[in-house]
Amino acid sequence: MSVISTAKSWIGEITEVGLGLIALGVVAEIIFGGDLPFVGGVTGNLLALIGNLGGQGVVGLIAVGIILHLLGKRRTV
Repeated sequence: MSVISTAKSWIGEITEVGLGLIALGVVAEIIFGGDLPFVGGVTGNLLALIGNLGGQGVVGLIAVGIILHLLGKRRTV
């Protein structure tokens, strides 16, 4: 296996873990509120990101399209 494919595999796995942690943070913050350590502010940060992308007009739409494209290419197990 080449070094590049190994690195791509690692990056993909780290991305999957990151997305899972974000989802867990959102659910935990909704259920328990924002007072939990390491969880507080996840939904606020996501809302701020969405607001920033929406405020950028066409550039924000292009960024959202790229993000959705990258997330759509994820492997399903």
